[in-house]
Amino acid sequence: MSEPAAAVVVEGVVEEQLPSALYVVNLNGERRVTAHLAAGDGRNFVRILVGDRVEVALARHDLTRGRIVRKL
Repeated sequence: MSEPAAAVVVEGVVEEQLPSALYVVNLNGERRVTAHLAAGDGRNFVRILVGDRVEVALARHDLTRGRIVRKL
């Protein structure tokens, strides 16, 4: 069995909030990705707004989708 692909973590700015708790994040002006909030203990208390700086984990096999892992 092969090991899962490691995630790449990059910083970006939230540009747009979409339905179903999805966000469009601009990564350093180079790329736009669709991201959702990562599951965690404090998830219900995190509020992400347009303009917030966040860290996004991208899977190596699909660099157009990601997971917001931390608000900066």
